[in-house]
Amino acid sequence: MKILFLGTGASEGMPGLFCECDLCAKARALGGKNIRTRTSIHIDEKYKIDLPPDTFLHVLRYNLHLADIEYLFITHSHSDHLCPSMLNYRKRPFILQEIKPLHIYGNQRVLSHIRDVLKFHGMDITSHPNFILHHARPFQLIKSGRASVMPLPSDHSRLEVSLLYLFEVDGKTILHGYDSGWFLKETWKTLEDYTLDLVILDCTNGGVSPDEMRGHMGIEGVLKTKEHMISRGIANKDTIFVATHFAHGIGGLLHEQLESRLLPMNVQVAFDGLTIEL
Repeated sequence: MKILFLGTGASEGMPGLFCECDLCAKARALGGKNIRTRTSIHIDEKYKIDLPPDTFLHVLRYNLHLADIEYLFITHSHSDHLCPSMLNYRKRPFILQEIKPLHIYGNQRVLSHIRDVLKFHGMDITSHPNFILHHARPFQLIKSGRASVMPLPSDHSRLEVSLLYLFEVDGKTILHGYDSGWFLKETWKTLEDYTLDLVILDCTNGGVSPDEMRGHMGIEGVLKTKEHMISRGIANKDTIFVATHFAHGIGGLLHEQLESRLLPMNVQVAFDGLTIEL
């Protein structure tokens, strides 16, 4: 199984879209792993997490065939995770071939946002054969092809139920863990029933350690989460930990600076294009 990190940046990307700070200047000069587009993940060729505004760039950069994606999981409605207008191009006259329906999972706010935006483009997505919308509810298991997916509530937005997704595919268990601060009590309780092979965690705050890990985490939160998972048997010595979703304006660090803090603790620092095989 292949997990591809298409983007690893927070809402503004890195360098920031309109920012001319020293960190953004260094990122532009160094390039490579310091250039971060908005966050999304592919699991094999059938599963995609989030639909950010950089999706077309991802298609070109990684030679993706989005027509092959059958299951799209949206974490929440923030614009760096959901750009619903792109779904308008998954129908005629923008495609000329028959295409399998795309199953889209998200909370009610996500689904309403998709319906409203595509209605503006003249499409009634509720009856269009190319799309099937599903309300993803916390702790209600989803069967999607060969994957079993458990939505888990995150600590992120006060306006909607933001979701994490726990995938079980081909005997492997993957926790997609952004955007979130310290996990909610009920989420921790559910995770105790699993032993994870891959844990992907939110590191938006970088080197900043706020008094409370609310909404997002940084390096400190990632390391505390790893320690807690191992102590509870949720993870073990073979579990792969990866930090992603980095902001530049909140405790922003370059890729090598992040690695200097995280690699010694056996946490990988994600970059655009990182591939992990399980």
